[in-house]
Amino acid sequence: MQRGALLDAARTLLSEGGTEALTFPALAERTGLARSSVYEYFRSRAAVVEELCAVDFPVWASEVEAAMERAGAPEEKIEAYVRRQLALVDDRRHRAVVAISAGELDAGAREKIRAAHGGLIAMIVEALAALGHEQPRLAAMLLQGVVDAAVRRIELGAAENPEEITEAAVGMVLRGVRG
Repeated sequence: MQRGALLDAARTLLSEGGTEALTFPALAERTGLARSSVYEYFRSRAAVVEELCAVDFPVWASEVEAAMERAGAPEEKIEAYVRRQLALVDDRRHRAVVAISAGELDAGAREKIRAAHGGLIAMIVEALAALGHEQPRLAAMLLQGVVDAAVRRIELGAAENPEEITEAAVGMVLRGVRG
């Protein structure tokens, strides 16, 4: 239970203040634990980050995958992939993962994030191959770049509202994957 409380506090700290806010004193304060107790659960800030990635990213990815499974044709799967990711921007788990990704992390934590993103990209490769792309993995990585740019735009509180950004991203991706 304490470990779960620490992870929940870490999500809140990351989503509210970015990676700079994730400190052991802040975790201790949020959970009511002594600072030394936090070290019993996690040896470093990077260990907290790695566990958050291990716990939260699969939940987020499963939501994207479920949306894709409900879709029919490859283009519908691609649209679901984009829309679901952008719908998750306001989710605290997503905000924490984005904050983690933006921070300066050690090599182990960065590798976990890269592996998790690789799994997300792998979901869309099959739909792109079904559309006849000769390099579906490359196309998937570029498609994810559009999604990532839309995520950043939404998070910045851009002049456009999130729905406009989502529609623009979906339009760009679908026109692009049709060739």
